Amino acid sequence: MRTAVIIPAFNEEGSIGKVIADIPDKDNKLVLVCNNGSTDSTAEVAQKAGATVLTENRKGYGYACLKGIDYLKSLSSAPPTVVFMDGDYSDYPEDMNRLLAEISNGFDLVIGSRALGTHERGAMTIPQRFGNWLSGVMINLMYGQKVTDLGPFRAIKWQKLLELNMQDKTYGWTVEMQAKAIKKGFSYHEIPVDYRKRIGKSKVSGTVKGTLLAGIKIIYTIIKYAK
Repeated sequence: MRTAVIIPAFNEEGSIGKVIADIPDKDNKLVLVCNNGSTDSTAEVAQKAGATVLTENRKGYGYACLKGIDYLKSLSSAPPTVVFMDGDYSDYPEDMNRLLAEISNGFDLVIGSRALGTHERGAMTIPQRFGNWLSGVMINLMYGQKVTDLGPFRAIKWQKLLELNMQDKTYGWTVEMQAKAIKKGFSYHEIPVDYRKRIGKSKVSGTVKGTLLAGIKIIYTIIKYAK
């Protein structure tokens, strides 16, 4: 396997099968669905679609991603590249090989930027778009790196991922990765990816509380790692 694909999933039974089905060149990829305490059939659908299903009952996006990383650490030889993406079918899995091509070109971390691509009307809420813009401004000012998106669709070299020693358990996961990578001088790159309305309701942007907590955590994380 040349690539591991880590997909955190919480109650995504309506979308996870579609996500897995659209992943290109699955014979060369280890697909890990990190079932984050789902109360529906997410695990069963994912397994039937051909994924390896891991169980992480502690709620939190970071907890689910860390479960996938721990699994890769347990292997005798982990794939050299890791892709992270959501299980809600808002990203286009077929764009994955474009991210991986940039890793092959020598970049350490490649972000699929929704801001650089096109997205369906309503796919991103106004608070999401504003949060991305504000985060990008802060990272540019504090880290000296232009960042257009904190989107979950990304690829990173496995050894570089280990160097980051990822810690965040919840909303700060994606920005922690970017902040630490930039701080460490990793080669950073963004490419445009398209984005569509997710299947089901967002657990973060779908509620006022989730949006507020995510925003606070993201700003805190940017400031924390800038020191």
